[in-house]
Amino acid sequence: MALRPDEFYEHAVAAADSARRLPLARMTGWEISPFEPDGLRVAPLRPPVLPEPARHGEDPSDCNTCRDRDEGIWFDDHWRLARITGVGVPLVLMLYPRDHYDMADLPDELAADLGLLSTRIVRHMQALPHVARAHVYRIGDGGAHLHVWFFARPEGQAQLYGSWLVVWDDLLPEYPADVAEADAALVADALVASYGGRRSATSEPPADPGRPDQAARAHEPR
Repeated sequence: MALRPDEFYEHAVAAADSARRLPLARMTGWEISPFEPDGLRVAPLRPPVLPEPARHGEDPSDCNTCRDRDEGIWFDDHWRLARITGVGVPLVLMLYPRDHYDMADLPDELAADLGLLSTRIVRHMQALPHVARAHVYRIGDGGAHLHVWFFARPEGQAQLYGSWLVVWDDLLPEYPADVAEADAALVADALVASYGGRRSATSEPPADPGRPDQAARAHEPR
């Protein structure tokens, strides 16, 4: 059984200084860190807050993500993919269920879709010229509606490896929007070809006699 909130806090501050500041993480010494350890210090660890504040969209009737169910670059009946603007890396995409689910609430059929869709999205992002890797993140503390991030790491930028990529993204100047938009369209078109779905929220995909699996997928019960 996990430690109670008060037990976890007491365990953590036992390793902190008199101001409740923990030592710098080992990650700050990695060569890929965006920060130099000299001058850095850890924020004081605050006591737990219970009950935790509600996330946005805990009530589906007040969920902005639900209201945006027809916004994006790729759709099928259950999922949508959107491009996140104003980022510093070449491309950031977000995958959402169109109906209101968090990750632990996904029906098994949609959970299976999530695995396959994530693989295809990563594959198509990594096929873009000058994209070395696509990283996948699911973080659910801010919003109750499931949202899965896909970050493209620019080729040759070894300092942007791994877990620091999202921090570098926030530090870098905004990537050219026209380039990102064109690359996002390539990923969306490739997803239509490899998985199915459509580029519009409402239009039906054309029947493809060479892809009977796609036609069947459009009509199978979920």
